[in-house]
Amino acid sequence: MTVMNRKCFLSAMFLGVALSAMCQNMSGVGVAGLCEGDLLFCVKDKGNQITDVTQGVGGMKIDHVAILHRTEGGTYALEAIHKGVSLTPIDSFMARRDMVLAARLKDTVGVARSVVRALRFLGKPYDFNFMPSDSAFYCSELVQKCYRYKSGELVFKPIPMSFHDNTGRITQFWKDYYGRQGLTVPEGEPGSNPGDLSRSAALCILGFVDKD
Repeated sequence: MTVMNRKCFLSAMFLGVALSAMCQNMSGVGVAGLCEGDLLFCVKDKGNQITDVTQGVGGMKIDHVAILHRTEGGTYALEAIHKGVSLTPIDSFMARRDMVLAARLKDTVGVARSVVRALRFLGKPYDFNFMPSDSAFYCSELVQKCYRYKSGELVFKPIPMSFHDNTGRITQFWKDYYGRQGLTVPEGEPGSNPGDLSRSAALCILGFVDKD
């Protein structure tokens, strides 16, 4: 286990987390060991406005998710970021993240088609308001809407959006965020978040991705 992976594991243990949801041990996994369509969950050392109102697998602070995509030209993270739905070289993706946790669907039959479906949205703008439409996307929305089983059924069903903390109150950050746009917080509207995706029973957690 690398120093980075020991740090991740010990951080989780410090939080009192029982990592029973994970299908394999927490040893590191190299990028070369990942497969097309694996999901890359970004874990923060410290919380932020997203992790304050959502929960990741094992209680980890997960604020972003991307899709691993391989081409003849290299390996990329297919992701919805502020500049829009983009292909980011994997080295650049890894460099700007604290820690990255990799996961794979237990049923991989429909994964290739799911990635193709997501690629069709390249260039679409980022959804800064986190609303359910196909005109713009936020990170987990891209995954939630594109990942389907061979039958066509969604792997990740929409869930009520969460903008509240553990007391049940909508945080001031999100009140101000939507208030500046003259909007109400879409609490409870159908949507997704990366933390919830990471906790899905449809996934097998592979481990933390080595940065080397």
